[in-house]
Amino acid sequence: MDFDEQFLQEMGLSAMPEDQKQKFLDYVQEELEVRIGERISKGLTEDQLNEFDAIADQSEATKWLEKNRPDYREIVNRTIEEMKSEIRANRAKLVGV
Repeated sequence: MDFDEQFLQEMGLSAMPEDQKQKFLDYVQEELEVRIGERISKGLTEDQLNEFDAIADQSEATKWLEKNRPDYREIVNRTIEEMKSEIRANRAKLVGV
């Protein structure tokens, strides 16, 4: 998923001050990575976590997840939708209205 001006428009945040947009997009990206990582890691063994951490290539990481955590795409999609709901619920605060 791309976190860009189109994402801000989709979330109703076009009116967000320009100097805050990129900071917010960076925050969303980082927060999603943390949330997704926490959810995917639940149920994995310490050995599996170490094995995954050692993978540097994105396509290899995807293959590993498909094998060891076949529900990872569902986790990713659900987490993104939850984050979008949170953003929409706080839209007024985020644009300073």
